[in-house]
Amino acid sequence: MQRFGQKLHLIKREPEPDGRSYAVESLSEQVMIEGCKRGDRSAQKKLFDLLAPKMFALCIRYMGERSAAEDVLQEGFVTLFSKLASFSGDGSFEGWARKIFVNTALMALRKTDTLKMSEELESAGHVSSEEASAVQRIGYKELIRMISSLPDGYRTVFNMSVIEGYSHKEIAKELGISEATSRSQLQRARAMLQDMIKRM
Repeated sequence: MQRFGQKLHLIKREPEPDGRSYAVESLSEQVMIEGCKRGDRSAQKKLFDLLAPKMFALCIRYMGERSAAEDVLQEGFVTLFSKLASFSGDGSFEGWARKIFVNTALMALRKTDTLKMSEELESAGHVSSEEASAVQRIGYKELIRMISSLPDGYRTVFNMSVIEGYSHKEIAKELGISEATSRSQLQRARAMLQDMIKRM
């Protein structure tokens, strides 16, 4: 799979049972996006195939379980295709798409009230730099599994802060919480991850 901004090379297919074969295609990102804007089903499928693996991983990180992630993935693509005309071509297309899927996941979490904080965490214990660095040393797949098992509030703040790069001010605005609560949620998430690592 090629990164965005480069040409996507589709592997030449073996001859079909009827004897036909298909030539190798080269399809730039821009051509694919323009095809999607015109409603070209083939271009839409190519774009889906290109984005789905990364966006599904993102959805699982936010939702914590597969069936909810699948719902968010589907809803995210519906939103993406409906808003594709607004993509100006400036900046990273993948970055633009990621925002759509993050927002879709957050909306799904809000609908079920899973982002309501069940406790005040301003008094959460401090997590040392040594503990935080231990989180960074484990494998990616194992970390994603651990993140998915965090309580909804912790998982959401951890994803937004550590993985997506949101500031605590931005997180507070998106989730309707204070910046102090955002920081405490992040500290608690790291502490829980540290405990999981110790038990490995």
